[in-house]
Amino acid sequence: MSDKPMLFSFLRLRCTVWTAPVLLVVLLAAVPAHRASAQPEPTYTERYRPQYHFTPAVNWMNDPNGLVWFDDEYHLFYQYNPFGTRWGHMSWGHAVSPDLLHWEHLSVAIPETDSVMAFSGSAVVDWNNTSGFGTDENPPMIAIYTGHYRERRLQAQYIAWSTDRGRTWTPYEGNPVLDFGLTDFRDPKVFWYAPEEKWVMVVALSVDRKVHFYSSKDLKSWTFMSEFGPAGNVTGIWECPDLFELPIENRPGETRWVLDVDNGGGAVAGGSGGQYFVGHFDGTTFVAEHADTRWVDYAKDFYAAISWSDVPEEDGRRLWVGWLNNWLYAGEIPTDPWRSAQSLPRALSLRTDALGDVWLVQKPVEELKTLRETHRRLDVRAIAEGEHDLTGEGIAGKAIELVVELEVGDAAEVGLKVRQGEGEETVIGYDVLRKEVFVDRYRSGEKEFHPTYADLFEASMEAPEGRVKLHVFVDWSSVEVFADDGAIVFTSQVFPSPDSEGVSIYAEGGGARLVSLDMWTLASVW
Repeated sequence: MSDKPMLFSFLRLRCTVWTAPVLLVVLLAAVPAHRASAQPEPTYTERYRPQYHFTPAVNWMNDPNGLVWFDDEYHLFYQYNPFGTRWGHMSWGHAVSPDLLHWEHLSVAIPETDSVMAFSGSAVVDWNNTSGFGTDENPPMIAIYTGHYRERRLQAQYIAWSTDRGRTWTPYEGNPVLDFGLTDFRDPKVFWYAPEEKWVMVVALSVDRKVHFYSSKDLKSWTFMSEFGPAGNVTGIWECPDLFELPIENRPGETRWVLDVDNGGGAVAGGSGGQYFVGHFDGTTFVAEHADTRWVDYAKDFYAAISWSDVPEEDGRRLWVGWLNNWLYAGEIPTDPWRSAQSLPRALSLRTDALGDVWLVQKPVEELKTLRETHRRLDVRAIAEGEHDLTGEGIAGKAIELVVELEVGDAAEVGLKVRQGEGEETVIGYDVLRKEVFVDRYRSGEKEFHPTYADLFEASMEAPEGRVKLHVFVDWSSVEVFADDGAIVFTSQVFPSPDSEGVSIYAEGGGARLVSLDMWTLASVW
């Protein structure tokens, strides 16, 4: 659970809040009063309201929590303030969906109490009723989360259970189930380790830049097994870990384990972001195969990603979603009466490169294709040096999907521009000489709300046979780019005028060629 965002711009490591009384006073003043705020009813057509990304109807949201599949429903819990559009009163909001796209808002699942806020965590289905909270015929859902003690400034791990498909939750009377009197000990991700018939918990010791692994037979009593870290990027505190096994696409039958750890600061694009380690897990210890830092996303707005538990075996996918925001400016983005969205849900796998290194791959879920409406296609054509507006050919929109393949030719730079309007555009390009794919949001619209927002994001990428393929999702306030067939991802908020709907292709320093371009308008899920 990422905490204290309103101080983040001048407090790089949030743990120092606990030893800075003056800053704590500022924090408490920033948290809204514990009462429902007077807000207009949501219309889902507000200026920057995403049309196919999940948002709360009103109020503040951050990390996704407790992602679990049960009884033909995907559950999305999330860090939620029921009383305002800034961080505070952390509780678990709740929504369910049959398809990862169309969400039904439900009541707050786990509210804060007078002394404990419900920070981030995970959820599982206890199919064998190891906890004793359900029956063999009606297995319970168990939420495992961090209880944050406001007065004592401590964090410990709690559980709650539900036997009515997650509609109501009962906190365990023996809480906390894991407590060492630590200040920064949070974000438990729990999964069933079948080879040893036990539960495994991965939890962050944030300021130590470590994760601990615990085991349990009943979800109540936990035993320490091992630790991992510090490793990779340690500039910012560690949060929101996840551990899962994935297949390697180009090595049939071979798998690796992935440990995802988020950084509260110092990420590749600045501010918060996620890194991952590829390696082996034997049920007790995780060992990484590499020492370098590998980033989950190369733009600023993908954080606290967590994967769904209990996705049916016949489906076979590892699915996750991340918070589409950054702690540098999360409380300042110009949206109302809600604040923050979740990213597109993504399916995960691994892929080896020419050197044999194994990398994470993220692809938008297939369910997104059901939102496609009007289709436009452009085939092979030369791209003369300069910019070429495609609006007259029906290629435009503010809720669209684009699949574009470009041949760099003689150009030094080639790409496309989306959400174009008067003085506005978001550029998605490829720098041929530097061999870098990038997203430039310096002119993407409203940006004065925070000095670190306007930026350019880039990542190294080869262009095999001189070709670049980009899969782009544009929504009313976001652009998500999947390059190198999902090995490189950029997740970025943008805040352009509603009238900025143009799309163009361009080449600089020489001519290029459009191999193909497909565009679909996407239906609103609201």
